[in-house]
Amino acid sequence: MRSLVLLALVVLALLLQSTVFAIFQVAGVKPDLILMLVVFNGFLQGSREGAFLGFLAGLLQDFFTGSYIGLNALTKMLAGYLVGLAEGRLYKESVVLAAIMTFLTSIVSQFAYYILLFYLGIQVPPLIAVLQVIIPTAIYTSLLVPLAYWKFMRSNEKGWLRYREP
Repeated sequence: MRSLVLLALVVLALLLQSTVFAIFQVAGVKPDLILMLVVFNGFLQGSREGAFLGFLAGLLQDFFTGSYIGLNALTKMLAGYLVGLAEGRLYKESVVLAAIMTFLTSIVSQFAYYILLFYLGIQVPPLIAVLQVIIPTAIYTSLLVPLAYWKFMRSNEKGWLRYREP
C-alpha cells in the first residue's frame, strides 16, 4: 500500500509540476515538487528511505522530462539521504523546520545538478545559475511546504506512508 501511495504522489507531483506550475512560474522558475516529496519522506523516514525514494522519483522525472537520464536520480538521491540524516535529530512536527530543510536541500540538490551538467560539458555561467535558478527554485519550493507538509505527515502517521519492517 505504501509503495503505491508514494508512486501515485510522485506521478501527481510530476503532472502538477509540468502542467499547473508551468503556468504559475515566478521569474521563469517553477517549484521542484519531486524534491519536496523526497525531503518529506527522508525527514520522516530516514536517510535510507529518503535516498531510495529520491533515486526512484528522480529517475521517473528523468524519463518523464526527457532530460539526461540519471542526473535527477543522483541529485534527488543525495537530497533524500542528506535530509534523512536529520530524521531522528529534529522536531518533525515543525513545518518551519521542514521548509528550512527543503530550502537547504534544494540548494544542495540544484548545485549538485549544476556540477554534473558542468562535467557533461554543459556550461551555464555560475552567477546566472545561482541567482536565476538555484536560489529562486529553493525559495519557491520551500514556500509551498506549509501547503503540503501537514497532509504528508498525517498520512505518514496513519500508516499509509510509514515503512514497516517485514
